Amino acid sequence: MQTIAALIFAFFSGILVLFQACLALGLPWGSASMGGRFPGKYPPKMRLAALVNMAILAFMGGIILTRAEVLLPGMLNFAKIAVWFVVVFYLFGTVMNTITPSKIERIWAPVALIQFIAGLVVALG
Repeated sequence: MQTIAALIFAFFSGILVLFQACLALGLPWGSASMGGRFPGKYPPKMRLAALVNMAILAFMGGIILTRAEVLLPGMLNFAKIAVWFVVVFYLFGTVMNTITPSKIERIWAPVALIQFIAGLVVALG
């Protein structure tokens, strides 16, 4: 069960990384991110932020996969602690994506909820 949950988490992390890549490349999807404060194309500083977000999201996916013993077995002790930061992050993300003033951004609320649940399954496993 833990492996399946980790793979589900990783799948949705991949979608989020691709979305951030699209923002960084200038696709006009800014209204679906950051509370809709930057509709259309992101300005240059926000494009850089999207690149940073990509790295953070990929790192969190790696933590989940490591905790589920799918990736990087030498980092398991680190992942056993770090997984809880990921779980809390996605709990917070679920709340924020639910209450965002941007209606289009609310599409991310179910994704964050799925990742929260999958992360919790991995953390408790």
